[in-house]
Amino acid sequence: MRAVRFHGQGRPVAVEEVDEPRPGPGDVLIDVAAAGICGTELHFLDGLLTPARTPITLGHEVAGVVAEVGAEVAGVAAGDRVAVHYLHACHRCRPCRAGNDHLCDQPLGFLAFVTDGGFADRIAVPASAVVPVPEEVDLPVAATLCCSATTALHAVDVAGVRPGDAAVVYGTGGVGLAMVQVLREAGARPIAVARNPERLALARELGAEVTVDGTGDVAAGVRAATDGVGADVVFELVGSRETGAAALASLGKRGTLVYVGYSFDTVEVSPLSLVVPEQRIVTSVGNRRSELVAALDLAARGRLRTPITEHPLEEAPRALEDLRAGRVLGRAVLRP
Repeated sequence: MRAVRFHGQGRPVAVEEVDEPRPGPGDVLIDVAAAGICGTELHFLDGLLTPARTPITLGHEVAGVVAEVGAEVAGVAAGDRVAVHYLHACHRCRPCRAGNDHLCDQPLGFLAFVTDGGFADRIAVPASAVVPVPEEVDLPVAATLCCSATTALHAVDVAGVRPGDAAVVYGTGGVGLAMVQVLREAGARPIAVARNPERLALARELGAEVTVDGTGDVAAGVRAATDGVGADVVFELVGSRETGAAALASLGKRGTLVYVGYSFDTVEVSPLSLVVPEQRIVTSVGNRRSELVAALDLAARGRLRTPITEHPLEEAPRALEDLRAGRVLGRAVLRP
């Protein structure tokens, strides 16, 4: 079968012929319908993140149709439409028992980080990792929800967002656009920040109350939108030195800065500047399996929209370059 393989930093990805996976007793084999393209793939190419092994098949946002199930699988059958939670939790370790399966100590698999991902014709994963996709949700859309919307839902939960909160979404890629909609559902007041006018227009269309041009004075724009008091929450989805400083300057008293994005940059923080207004910095990583269920439900009810661009598997290098150049509005997917 075909798969998009990553051989190491600085080396181009390419579609190669590989052996078809076989499902173990507790696994399911999935005919991939679509796999989302995420900024994580760029982090691999740049060396910011390193997978556990190479070569490895990329793609951690996957949806498709079950082709075969292992002998011990119950509750999943051939023909089922499913999305895959990319970290296949053990459900036995301490984080899992506490409801934090995204922090599993002994995962059964981790798409594109430890085990082969979904930029391929087929993929085998533990049956416990799949989630049914409602009929109202197209499979390519479901694939993108596996990371973008779920990451947004998790970050909003980490932040403890309350109705009426002024919540800044700093960066309007796939996660940011989903976050605008999740915040709207939570009763917050989303304020979107980006450098791209088209992305800002799309953020307004999806529910942002205010948009701020990221090429200007972001903190001034946020304070103007909040009657001078600053934001209750800022979700930092970029992770650069510049955006981190602007995010902190945008916070109001008792405000929370939530780091979701990251880069090679580091950020300097003055404890005094945080202590006096009683602000805090927290981080959010990934998402729980339950948040994938919630994201699919929101999409099925028409409360979460994801504009997508589709590419055949062979166009993976061009699609990744489009993402790097900022030419993707919404999300892009690869279709075998």
